[in-house]
Amino acid sequence: MRKKVTVVGAGNVGANCALRIADKELADVVLVDVVDGVPQGKGLDILQSGPVQGYDVSLAGSNTYELTADSDLAIITAGFPRKPGMSRDDLLSANYEVMRIATEQVAKYSPNCIIIVVTNPLDAMTQAALWVSKFPKQRVVGMAGVLDSARFRTFIAQALNVSVENVTGVVMGGHGDTMVPLTRLSSVSGIPLTELMDQATLDAIVDRTRNGGAEIVKYLKTGSAYYAPSAAAVEMAESILKDKKKVLPCAAYLEGEYGINGLFVGVPVKLGAAGVEKIYEIKLLPEEQAMLNKSAAAVQELIDVIKKK
Repeated sequence: MRKKVTVVGAGNVGANCALRIADKELADVVLVDVVDGVPQGKGLDILQSGPVQGYDVSLAGSNTYELTADSDLAIITAGFPRKPGMSRDDLLSANYEVMRIATEQVAKYSPNCIIIVVTNPLDAMTQAALWVSKFPKQRVVGMAGVLDSARFRTFIAQALNVSVENVTGVVMGGHGDTMVPLTRLSSVSGIPLTELMDQATLDAIVDRTRNGGAEIVKYLKTGSAYYAPSAAAVEMAESILKDKKKVLPCAAYLEGEYGINGLFVGVPVKLGAAGVEKIYEIKLLPEEQAMLNKSAAAVQELIDVIKKK
């Protein structure tokens, strides 16, 4: 029997998640969206790609959650996208309500599933999903670090004209401009970045990584990134559904790790069938810890706003 995944939100990110899951034959997919006809139409369109692409998974679209019952995994992408000049934080109030309703329905119909949150502002929305679902912390995780690391690795590979597959990049912290790309722990086939490029080039890459989402928003004007975010979410989904136990940077609920308590912050974790199966605590240099603390403080500010709702 195939696994089953709920994708909440049939916009660009959600539809691409559904397509990538089908392409990899990871699971049957139910696409849910509030807009009448959109999840049904996109689900049918992706289903009809099956004979060409060679996948046999089932795809269905719905405006309600009954069809999602007993899903193994839910990927929540629903929410309002960023517009030019808009920070992820500006999205907080609008998307909190979207997240609350979606999480309530997911938890009602699939009480044993694992939730991956993609909606921005990511860290705060993942915290909201934990509160609303009342799931154990291991079963709620945010997609941020995989995307941020992918951007970091892309820019490093471009600068050095090497394969992205040889580049290891570590990005921690909140999903925003306070994220912490750790150049000290990033390498090309084990060769430290500091031996391959000067500090000015490294600093420019770090800055571009921090503003990676905003750069795309500026180009698109009416939306935000979706190809790389969906790829990142599906890498996490695959590790969970196949129990691959990949070590990936994700937003996980910290209870004392890195000196941070009661917050979702991006850290390296092991993702398997149980969700977040281990949090890896790296020994950080004082300046790295300070950057992580600053990032956590930015997340805390958003959480304080949510608590008043």
